[in-house]
Amino acid sequence: MKQITKKFGNFKANDGINLQVRPGEIHALLGENGAGKSTLMNILSGLLQPTSGEIYLSGKKVIIENPTTANQLGIGMVHQHFMLIDAFTVSENIVLGSEPTKNGVLKKRQAEKEIEQLSQNYGLKIDPKVLVQDISIGMQQRVEILKTLYRGANILIFDEPTAVLTPQEIKELIKIMRELVKEGKSIILITHKLDEIKEVADRCTVIRRGKSIQTVDVKDVSSQDLAEMMVGRSVSFRTEKTKAKPAGEVLSIKDLVVKENRGVEVVKSLNLSIRAGEVVGIAGIDGNGQSELIQALTGLRKCESGKIYLHGKEITNQMPRSITNQGVGHVPEDRHRDGLILELTLAENMALQTYYKAPMSQHGVLSYQNINQKSRELIQEYDVRTQSELVPAKALSGGNQQKAIIAREIDRNPDVLIVSQPTRGLDVGAIEYIHKRLIEQRSKGKAVLLVSFELDEILNVSDRIAVIHDGQIVGIVNTDETNEQELGLLMAGSKKSSLKEMKVGNKSDA
Repeated sequence: MKQITKKFGNFKANDGINLQVRPGEIHALLGENGAGKSTLMNILSGLLQPTSGEIYLSGKKVIIENPTTANQLGIGMVHQHFMLIDAFTVSENIVLGSEPTKNGVLKKRQAEKEIEQLSQNYGLKIDPKVLVQDISIGMQQRVEILKTLYRGANILIFDEPTAVLTPQEIKELIKIMRELVKEGKSIILITHKLDEIKEVADRCTVIRRGKSIQTVDVKDVSSQDLAEMMVGRSVSFRTEKTKAKPAGEVLSIKDLVVKENRGVEVVKSLNLSIRAGEVVGIAGIDGNGQSELIQALTGLRKCESGKIYLHGKEITNQMPRSITNQGVGHVPEDRHRDGLILELTLAENMALQTYYKAPMSQHGVLSYQNINQKSRELIQEYDVRTQSELVPAKALSGGNQQKAIIAREIDRNPDVLIVSQPTRGLDVGAIEYIHKRLIEQRSKGKAVLLVSFELDEILNVSDRIAVIHDGQIVGIVNTDETNEQELGLLMAGSKKSSLKEMKVGNKSDA
């Protein structure tokens, strides 16, 4: 890609970027949220047209008019925010646009068999018959990857492919990527996980504020070097915090039972309490009831039985607005589906929890002057990078969308802040910022419940860690008394009492 420039009005998302990818290499693309990485890859995959610049494949100039052209040229993209149709099955989503048909009728069984075989070949096992709306985000990521592999692309673009995968799934994906490049395929990997770049990438191109800064051999640089190239300053990988001083119980969960969409119990007699002035992290492999638990706590899903108490008052099965008005903030795991209305302006999104109250409205009439003024204040306070509060939320980068949601929730001063996957797909600078904000809430005496698939994040931010397995809390540990190995065993289903016995046994053996 030579001198690629992409303008949106007067804004240059890409400004003369150069990118050269070799056959049979894994080439990382690194940059802050909003640096222009996804825009550049959307141009390569045919979703956008460049304002200027040229693209060459094997030395031949090509014009990529749309995704179909890209597919024909052997270019496929796995998007960070999934391009899936919820009401379709897994197999229908994967074959969409390349369907096996006979006389215009979809050969459904053939498609399902092909998908099942493909998923087994690449170690991405999934039921081809299940509806996408009924599977977890981690499983939806697998569907996106399989969709690209099904089309037989020679250049595969992975946009944050490991953001929602478990450590084991990440290892499997890295193994798959290595096998693909052995076949002569090229992979462009957009990721903010510097350790992944160090582990799997051959070369890395760094983009900052729409311009390509440098392309380096990964073996010749450190993670700290890459981080500083990306943000243009020194970055801390550890969140500074004083020892927690928890006070009274704020949120209490007693024998909670919750079902998923198909009527199967996924939260099973779960008990947990969170105190003021602490961060409680929930660690677990995706699909063990985390999403349903958070939905039940925030009124988005019905509890079958059990009780939820806020400051000793029962809030079980109350409406979401009632729960938020009593002092619960919620940063959802899927910012596009549940956190924002993408077509609305940034200002309107920042007012979603308060638009019906003064001064945002009077007697049912919205005051856009006050809504926009409040948004400008939050944009400045939370460093949300945007041209204006009046741009649609969909125009912001993922990191700035997340900052907007966090600004909206924290500004209401909730007693309990429930955050799920708060740094999914974010760069190290944005992660550093959001972690500081969570610790600030804890230091102000608020209770914070953090759900994350990132063990590093759980260990970095939490004061206590509750491990969930098969819908139950199997152990609660103090962060300064545990490690990844112990958490990994608990996540796999070991009871905390069993781990203590193992430790005692090991000591007596010694």
